[in-house]
Amino acid sequence: MRLSGEGLAADRGGRMVFEAISFTLGPGEMLAVTGPNGAGKSTLLRLVAGLLRPAAGTLRAEPAPEAGLSSAVHYFGHLDALKPTLTVADNLGYWRSVYGGTGDIEAALDAVGLAHLLDLPAERLSAGQRRRVALSRLLVSERPVWLLDEPATALDAAAEAMLGRLIAAHLAGGGLVMAAIHRPLAIEPTTRLALGAAP
Repeated sequence: MRLSGEGLAADRGGRMVFEAISFTLGPGEMLAVTGPNGAGKSTLLRLVAGLLRPAAGTLRAEPAPEAGLSSAVHYFGHLDALKPTLTVADNLGYWRSVYGGTGDIEAALDAVGLAHLLDLPAERLSAGQRRRVALSRLLVSERPVWLLDEPATALDAAAEAMLGRLIAAHLAGGGLVMAAIHRPLAIEPTTRLALGAAP
């Protein structure tokens, strides 16, 4: 799949967040979106995910997914989206069903170093563990486009290295990654897109 945006603009409450943003992303490529707080990094990812409509411009995926671009996208936002009373395994099972995936839950948790917490309620996890469980959602259903919004938040150095390996494996399989970041990840992006300073 190839993903491109041309002349994209977004407004929030009548204020233009960004304008004339264009990018192209192909198989095995990672785009790092940088810029200060308020520049529109999260807004751009949400727009690509189909959660917001662009004020102008076009998004295109080739070949176009039959069920629309959102069916090919994993959006990984600021919230971990875990139900505290459910076990780690049940949380992943829920998200696997939402995304229509078939991935192995235990293998996904093993990839993030948390297979031993399979039956632990999510409310007993530390912030870093919650973030790692949330990352394992990317592995239980295959989607070619990963949209990662500050994915390294709450991760220690070892977990950041693990995140780098997950991204590298996804890219090696022909996946695409767009990541909004404040500081470098443990993997070098193919290209960068710097959004302007907030007013």
